[in-house]
Amino acid sequence: MAKKVLIVYHSLGGNTRAAAEAVAAGVRKVNDAEAQLVEALKAGPGDLVSCDAAVFGTPDYFSYMAGGLKDFFDRCYYPTQDKVTDKPCALFVTHGGGGRAVDGLKGVVRSFKMRLAAPPLLVLNHPDDDARRKLMDLGEMLAKVATLGG
Repeated sequence: MAKKVLIVYHSLGGNTRAAAEAVAAGVRKVNDAEAQLVEALKAGPGDLVSCDAAVFGTPDYFSYMAGGLKDFFDRCYYPTQDKVTDKPCALFVTHGGGGRAVDGLKGVVRSFKMRLAAPPLLVLNHPDDDARRKLMDLGEMLAKVATLGG
């Protein structure tokens, strides 16, 4: 059975969605890996528990993650406690010159006791070719971690 990499993101202007789609394209490059791309307001605890690895993406709003992604984490925290410990994950933030939202994301991952499998990616505005390549590499790497079991 294919290993599932959950990609949860929030996007209003399209930049973060484009970044999430690039991550998903990277996941799909790995045999036995499946990308599940879900908008944060539509994702829930079951998605997080059932995946083998997760990627969280957000725009930087006022140096913090988007409310849609924060809502996802708020709804998932108690129902997933001790069910996602040490689950590999990765982060990306789209921004217009800040990118400090990554600090809040790292704190949330620590609270969930998930394991960052790669350094977070910061993407300036809409992903250009270089950013898309890095996002695809991130997705591919996380899919390999998931298929190898950790």
